[in-house]
Amino acid sequence: MSLSIGIVGLPNVGKSTLFTALTNKGGLAANYPFATIEPNVGIVPVPDARLDALAEIDHPARIVPATVEFVDIAGLVAGASQGEGLGNQFLANIRETDAICEVVRFFGDPDVVHVAGKVDPLSDVDTIKTELILADMATLEKALPRLEKEAKRDKAGAAKVAAAQKVFEGLNEGHRTRTLDLSDDERAALHDLHLLTMKPMLYIANVDEDQLDADLPEIDGCAPVPISAKVEADLAELDPAEAREYLEAMGLEESGLARLVREAYKLLGLQSYFTSGETETRAWTVPIGAKAPQAAGVIHTDFERGFIKAETAAFEDYVGLGGEKGCRDAGKLRQEGKEYVVQDGDVMHFKFNV
Repeated sequence: MSLSIGIVGLPNVGKSTLFTALTNKGGLAANYPFATIEPNVGIVPVPDARLDALAEIDHPARIVPATVEFVDIAGLVAGASQGEGLGNQFLANIRETDAICEVVRFFGDPDVVHVAGKVDPLSDVDTIKTELILADMATLEKALPRLEKEAKRDKAGAAKVAAAQKVFEGLNEGHRTRTLDLSDDERAALHDLHLLTMKPMLYIANVDEDQLDADLPEIDGCAPVPISAKVEADLAELDPAEAREYLEAMGLEESGLARLVREAYKLLGLQSYFTSGETETRAWTVPIGAKAPQAAGVIHTDFERGFIKAETAAFEDYVGLGGEKGCRDAGKLRQEGKEYVVQDGDVMHFKFNV
């Protein structure tokens, strides 16, 4: 599975600069509102040092990391849901992503204008939250007449109407859909409406370099991920060895991209397992709690349909014992069946019927 994250925020908060740095794509970054009109899309590798450790053992022909797709969406302003700025051009793009990542301006560069005239992170967050809520209310207002007609023909549709009305009331009180007390059935009933406030939210605090270790105020009850778009832009210009030296010189253990991806995985309940051999060493993304056949299906649906078993070793055992043979000799290469719950870092080899 591939992870897709939509990057949103007010104009001039550093969205496009951050996107350009994270994806090394060279997207437009400009000091004026609405520089990004059409969404930029970039696919980047997930930083994972475990791949290098596996490759040192198996000497594969290639190393294939997991990937994340970032979508840089046009800046929003107050009134966007009613057509202000670029209006709701961003909606369709956000609806296709797994999560929304809001970039919040904390940096104080006076040469970069703020659309509201002052740097006020929490006010900016409220503006975006309001626009997403209003957009979802408009979606429900449009959908409810259709859902009510369908419910008259199919009694099962009544539950969907009730769920939609419940969410509309919650939105009208200023609550995001994801924070409402909804049952699994209610969430499932609303799935095809693709409500924006149902999506997991991750916040990036775009800070000055000297704020990377600062204590930042919580946003919506969670700590934002501090990233300096300027630092990430500098890193993007360096080769890997120079980038490591640069991070060390700044007292940082990892890049902003690594922090962002780690938090996104945590937010969405994702983890990685590996396949490794002479042909390739590769990371695969699966939900936490996925069973072995589901993990096999990420490689190919035939693997899931014809699943027999998975030869599995923990990452620490695989590296510590020098690979598959060492694990086998030490009794650490396990034969796992259909009910096995995959663990983060498992090194797996699947056996299946065609």
